[in-house]
Amino acid sequence: MINLNGKLHKDENALIHITNRGYAYGDSLFETIRVNQGKILFWEDHYFRLMASMRIMRMQIPKTFTPEFLEEEMIKVVEVNELLDKSVRVKLSIHRVTGGLYTPLNNEVEYTIQVAELKSPFYILNDEDYEVTLFKDHYIANDLLSTIKSNNKSVNVLAGIFAKDNDFDNALLLNTNKMVIEAINGNLFLVKGNTIKTPPITDGCLKGILRTQLLRILEKLEDFTIIEESISPFELQKADELFMTNVVVGIQPITKYKKKTYDNKVSKRLLGVLNSRVRLG
Repeated sequence: MINLNGKLHKDENALIHITNRGYAYGDSLFETIRVNQGKILFWEDHYFRLMASMRIMRMQIPKTFTPEFLEEEMIKVVEVNELLDKSVRVKLSIHRVTGGLYTPLNNEVEYTIQVAELKSPFYILNDEDYEVTLFKDHYIANDLLSTIKSNNKSVNVLAGIFAKDNDFDNALLLNTNKMVIEAINGNLFLVKGNTIKTPPITDGCLKGILRTQLLRILEKLEDFTIIEESISPFELQKADELFMTNVVVGIQPITKYKKKTYDNKVSKRLLGVLNSRVRLG
């Protein structure tokens, strides 16, 4: 079952028109959210990112779009799919209403909510080999639009195809200044000694929810220095550890880039702290 503007529909009946602006012009935003046993993780951060993104896209935010309303709408779909006692991936999409060509007739919005079951209630470290490459065919602009979750993801799609065709597990993306900013589906962290580095939002990386959580965690760990600073491709092979993050997977260690292999000690430690926060939160 899928939620279309507050009404529940079976998957096969949950249809959008060909003139839908999200489909026709990429005039849409989305949040990928993890729900554990009916509890939405990091909902406050998701909500404020969504509201900020809607303002950037000049969408009209309905008065009904309170945190409580959207939470109820998501849980309604989780419940009707009999997943309240499971871990669930929720995709909340917002698109501008149909009308106009490039220029919309108005800025009102509609929403859809869909769910899929996840395997584990907590984040699990993947110890298997995970090799990445550098995607250099196209670049991401280091501006405000690149930091939001819109459905204009052509670079990510092409990077995914490139990685798959060349037997890599993921690819790292570059901005127009040729700095490494993120993986296809998550933020990037680099570990060198006791320093942990991640690209700043101003470089054009997604303002990831798990990125935000880890920065808060790292601020309280006195044995690490956290830096938000540009990462050049040359730094990747000098690192002790690389890992990517997103709200569904948690922390994914990168085991190999070119001829360099990496440890995952810091990833394991941070994952333990993250899971503790999830349990207590």
